[in-house]
Amino acid sequence: LDPAQPDTAPELLAHLEEIEACHSVAGAASYLLLVRVATPRHLESLLREVRAAANVSTRTTVVLQTFYENRPVAPAART
Repeated sequence: LDPAQPDTAPELLAHLEEIEACHSVAGAASYLLLVRVATPRHLESLLREVRAAANVSTRTTVVLQTFYENRPVAPAART
């Protein structure tokens, strides 16, 4: 992302239905996207769309196996 430009990446990517979540993160990256696609070729196509739509670079990590997700949030401990 160009720091001199407005940061509108989440809005520019909202139309891509393969993106399930968009998180702002600290560190070298600005955002973490959770996407679900059927094939590696579909992922390649989606990455091209993301780069073109938001004018960003990407780095990809592929999940091989999910052990759990959508776990309920534990209530805050009372003190």
